Amino acid sequence: MSDDFLFAEDEDEEIIEELGSWKILIVDDEPEVHAVTKLALNDFILDDKCLEFVSVYSGEEAKSYFRQHNDVAVVLLDVVMETDEAGLDVAEYIREQLHNHFTRIILRTGQPGQAPEREVIINYDINDYKSKTELTAQKLFTVMIAALRSYRDIMVIEESRAGLEKIINASADLFSIRSVEQFMRGIIQQLTSIMGFSQHAAYITSAVAAPKPVTHAQPDELYVFAGNGEYAGQEGQPLSKALPAEAYVLCRQALEEKRIIFADDYIVAYCSGKTFQGSLLYLSGVPGKLTQANVRLLNMFAKNVQLAFDNVLLSQQFESTKNEINQLRQAENNDKK
Repeated sequence: MSDDFLFAEDEDEEIIEELGSWKILIVDDEPEVHAVTKLALNDFILDDKCLEFVSVYSGEEAKSYFRQHNDVAVVLLDVVMETDEAGLDVAEYIREQLHNHFTRIILRTGQPGQAPEREVIINYDINDYKSKTELTAQKLFTVMIAALRSYRDIMVIEESRAGLEKIINASADLFSIRSVEQFMRGIIQQLTSIMGFSQHAAYITSAVAAPKPVTHAQPDELYVFAGNGEYAGQEGQPLSKALPAEAYVLCRQALEEKRIIFADDYIVAYCSGKTFQGSLLYLSGVPGKLTQANVRLLNMFAKNVQLAFDNVLLSQQFESTKNEINQLRQAENNDKK
């Protein structure tokens, strides 16, 4: 018999590309509960996001954590800790004092008689109530799926609301550069929230539309006009400084070839226009694969947003010209007097 060993070839495992994590806060005075919960949900994935666990062991610790962090998706909250109603106090504090209506609150208790379910559900703004003895690994998995989907949908609605608010506020005075910038930021925020995978986006155009004065501008240079996430506050920055070198090259390519380019973790979309050169939408932190719905939405944005932007700029130029004419007429009338 040969001493050589033959091994079966390894099959390529499907690699799940994670796009971040859901933050789960475990509030319980029993360390074993923390360990069991993490073990039961160890391989949990939803929307390509894993779970990030944070453990605290008392109601007061939970209140302190919520005062400093507003990104908790779900809190698994014990009722009886340092006091018989410590968990209920935390739930009330989250909703009434911090006005946090986004985090999903799941109460867990080992003593159901201490806090009757009917009374708790009616009197407190919680999302679920479970006895620790009935909460098996499978039930915990199901509860977590439902809670996170609810949180996800609420956050999409909130992002859309915030984006729409920017658009409405800007619509009152679209002739000012600042309002045009706010208008574009609102549209970008709406787009990214609906697509659901990126909060970092920039709308890029030529110096003619830059919201901040650009000194020594190059005729063919591009500038950040409006941005969200890590690009917020970079308005007026040359694109070559705002983006990595590789991304800048692809932006130039997208502009020259007038198309959408999909890279590993970002997208550059050419936005065609009739009057001006055209603009770009840059999205970072995107997944490797997009759904057909997201691709259609992105194409729709690219085809229409620049047309709206062109119309706003033309109206702005018309208003500026009209003001200059009025000033000249006023000056002539003053000279005649």
